[in-house]
Amino acid sequence: MTITKQMPVLQTKGLVKRYGSVTAIDHTDFELYPGEILAIIGDNGAGKSSLIKALSGALSPDEGEILLDGNPVHFSSPMEARSLGIETVYQNLAVSPALNIADNLFLGREIRKPGILGSVFRMLDKKTMEERAQAKMEELGLMTIQNISQAVESLSGGQRQGVAVARSALFGSKVVIMDEPTAALGVKESRRVLNLIKEVRSRGLPIILISHNMPHVFEVADRIHIHRLGKRAAVITPLSHSMSDAVAIMTGAMEVESDTQAVS
Repeated sequence: MTITKQMPVLQTKGLVKRYGSVTAIDHTDFELYPGEILAIIGDNGAGKSSLIKALSGALSPDEGEILLDGNPVHFSSPMEARSLGIETVYQNLAVSPALNIADNLFLGREIRKPGILGSVFRMLDKKTMEERAQAKMEELGLMTIQNISQAVESLSGGQRQGVAVARSALFGSKVVIMDEPTAALGVKESRRVLNLIKEVRSRGLPIILISHNMPHVFEVADRIHIHRLGKRAAVITPLSHSMSDAVAIMTGAMEVESDTQAVS
């Protein structure tokens, strides 16, 4: 994939987050461009989680700025980031097992019945939610699940992750962040999730993928942001560098001057 000079969908400039004497994010720059899968990799303690928390509204940076479509934004909570079109899929399968698929997709954003039944009696429009859930699951090729009203606890790990990804694709209008989406899955279910990531990207949503799984990263990512000691060490592509190079940059054994636009 060739990234031309475009305005980033999501960007940080000089982002800083400190916890006492520890600097978790150290004047970090970051760019996510339209229509790409950008992987973020780094060793444990590199600051990846803090960066993602800042981008998803889970923490407020001490310095620097976050820009969405070129406009400065300030997230006071994850709900505020979600309201601006940034959805996050977490590695711990953040779904409610006792609820069904449709209820999970619309959790916290339920559709109420029109008129007085919804506004006064607060009745939910179950039919509309189930229809929209069914359509989104079919669109993403997830209808190996037989019944949209079945409880999520009856699904496999890969299917549960599929529900979480479908929810992000349903409401994410700008960016989808995926935090270790295959970490708890076996080989076959990981393959389904990787295919799902590609499918979401093909429908126009840029994706940030955080992963420790190098083969997965090099398979699906257009560009790879390598984080080290709280800041960006390099941006590479699967075509420009090998997995060994990526590990060497992560550990500080190799230093790279890289163009953040990257080449195809």
